[in-house]
Amino acid sequence: MSEHHKFRYLLPPGNNFQFVAKFRIWLIISVLLMAAAIGVLFVNKHVRGEYMNWTIDFKGGTEIIFAFQDKGTHAYTTVDAAKVRDSLEKAGDTGIEVSEISWTGDNDKTVTGLIVRSPRFSALKPEAETKATEAFLQKFKDRDIVKATWSGDRLFVRTKTVIRPEEAGPVFAMAGLELKPWQGTERDEYTHPDEGTKEFNEVFSMWGLDRQYQQALEQALPNVDASVQQSYGVGAKAGDKLRDDAAKSIVYAIFLIMLYLAFRFDIRYAPGAAFATIHDAIMVIGVFALTWEQVSLTSVAGLLTVMGYSVNDTVIVFDRIRENQAKLKDKKIERIIDISINEMLVRTILTSSTVFATTLIMNIFGTGLVKNFAFAMNIGVIVGTYSSIFLAAPIFMYISRRYYSGPPKVRSLPAGVSGPATPPTSPDAEP
Repeated sequence: MSEHHKFRYLLPPGNNFQFVAKFRIWLIISVLLMAAAIGVLFVNKHVRGEYMNWTIDFKGGTEIIFAFQDKGTHAYTTVDAAKVRDSLEKAGDTGIEVSEISWTGDNDKTVTGLIVRSPRFSALKPEAETKATEAFLQKFKDRDIVKATWSGDRLFVRTKTVIRPEEAGPVFAMAGLELKPWQGTERDEYTHPDEGTKEFNEVFSMWGLDRQYQQALEQALPNVDASVQQSYGVGAKAGDKLRDDAAKSIVYAIFLIMLYLAFRFDIRYAPGAAFATIHDAIMVIGVFALTWEQVSLTSVAGLLTVMGYSVNDTVIVFDRIRENQAKLKDKKIERIIDISINEMLVRTILTSSTVFATTLIMNIFGTGLVKNFAFAMNIGVIVGTYSSIFLAAPIFMYISRRYYSGPPKVRSLPAGVSGPATPPTSPDAEP
């Protein structure tokens, strides 16, 4: 005698929710929400000056994390962000953003430091670069300088006679720059001429913004030592290119999704999935714009992950619709879609809830890039699940009814044969 098991069901078996009847309402709501999300971008541009809260990944600049220690006790201490901002602005920099950040240091102690974001990528201001170049060329005009060009904080020089950092250091110091010494491998490389041209290819690197800001902070805050924990910079041109590439990646993803579905199923399924994917991307972007959450390369990775998750959910729904079309040939397409979504509803809810719960924990307890990624996923799981049911399916239904159904065509009979023609059975016919 087998033991009887009692199962708890999320939804009772045989549920029969009428999704198709509400498709028109949800489509209208979706279009309005998409329009609102796009509208938020233009509001941000008018009010804040930018469409979204771009990080230095996209707008260029430098991000530096500082920790501060008391000079007397050498214990980590907290510094007022407003004082740091004021001291850097007094040093001549504008557009500085300062915010707190915490991490676990030695002996599992919490360290509270500051993130300093600057729109500058190079330690060289244009006037300092010009002054340093003129002084360098004047000082070493007897060294047969072939070329001297700046790239970021480095001066690339080609000469007939070698110029050593010990000689160049005082020249850069007069322009307010601090030269980094050559290391062992660099000294060997820069002091040996090219075998073909017999020219010396030298690189003179300046200490970057991190060193300049560190010195400025220690002067403004005499009782603390500032130490650079991390420094990250992106040039303005590189930021623009990354932003363009991010937009292209989203467009390419949508195109490949349509192509995949056209081959995986047939062309009727592709437009619905593409529209659902576009909807998900716009909604995630809109929420980022509305909340003014930072948009980084990690955010783009989260957005692409959301698109992949949404398509996977849509494909599962489409696969069940296709199976039921083959099994339920006597039913209309509307009824087949209702049956298919009801069959997949519990599975969709459980999967989406699991992913949402996981990313929610990451969003609550994570920091930095992890939190940024989890925030995109939290939004994406909600809109992705919604779009698979209320956007992809109705568009497929509309295309099927508009182009793949209708009154059956009368089959013509051979000449000389009498009798009524037998019409083919319509897959959408219902007894």
